[in-house]
Amino acid sequence: MKLSEIARRLGCQLDGDGEIEITGVAGINEAQAGQLTFLANRKYAPAVKTTRASAIVIDKNAGVQPLAALRSDNPYLDFARAIELFYQPPKYAPGTHPTAVISTKAKIGDGAHIGPYCFVEQDVEIGRNAVLHSFVTIYRGARIGDDFFAHSHSAVREFCRLGDRVILQNGVVVGSDGFGFAKQADGRWFKMQQSGTATVEDDVEIQAGSCVDRATIGETRIRRGAKLDNLVQVGHASTVGEDTLLCGQVGLAGSTVVGNRCILAGQVGVAGHLEIGDGAILSAQSGVPSDVPAGKLFSGYPAMENKQWLKCVAVFNHLPELVRTVRELKSEVENLRK
Repeated sequence: MKLSEIARRLGCQLDGDGEIEITGVAGINEAQAGQLTFLANRKYAPAVKTTRASAIVIDKNAGVQPLAALRSDNPYLDFARAIELFYQPPKYAPGTHPTAVISTKAKIGDGAHIGPYCFVEQDVEIGRNAVLHSFVTIYRGARIGDDFFAHSHSAVREFCRLGDRVILQNGVVVGSDGFGFAKQADGRWFKMQQSGTATVEDDVEIQAGSCVDRATIGETRIRRGAKLDNLVQVGHASTVGEDTLLCGQVGLAGSTVVGNRCILAGQVGVAGHLEIGDGAILSAQSGVPSDVPAGKLFSGYPAMENKQWLKCVAVFNHLPELVRTVRELKSEVENLRK
């Protein structure tokens, strides 16, 4: 595909030879002649001079480039769109594999692909154009919208609700039992019946190995457009807001409310029964024991505003010296008292 055609499809400004033939896309360090790359992180700016790529997607305000450029308002987004010009994921033809077990009381919309060893219980409703890859289990009474894609070994538990265009990657469980146990007089644990449900709204993607627990009573809700990374745990009766990102190994204890357009970076842990305001960002490995105001950047444990945390870290690095100084001063004071 000629670079000029890519520029037209992406709506980018072409800077350079539009007749260059582009055969694929690649990262800036791996790209070869004939490939398109991108620059969205200044860390990789020096690599522009050494990349073997034939063209680059770059910020519209970047200076003169040593290779042909597509100037963009959002290079990362436009490179993501460029990938789709060269790579098409597998298509799945409608039909049901003979090993799949589908209840006669289940309702599945037109165009569905039901792969090997899938199990769909009674009173399930699934919309149009669903893909259940293989070993997918849909429990009784689940309701799922159009364009559902469930990768192998994912499961939707009883009575859960999923909207349109929901994607479950491998091993996801929606509606697993919440972690609810009441301590008895003899010290043993009484399992609380998890009578609630889990609701996943439109355009949500949940990636491999993640779990969204059902509520003990009421519901757990993942709102429209939220994205959950691998190995994320959403505790019972929690709410995750619209377009919020929960990155790898984030854990939300029960009854946590995360607002819209938040970012919880990798391994953030959130204590239960608290609220994270809209637009808040929690940096990696933050431990959150209390509410986080909207629009704030918090870090560390206990999580605090990022600037304050950076000051604390700077002090921590000098603690051995400070301790030594305090001991010396203490010794001097004691000598003076003698």
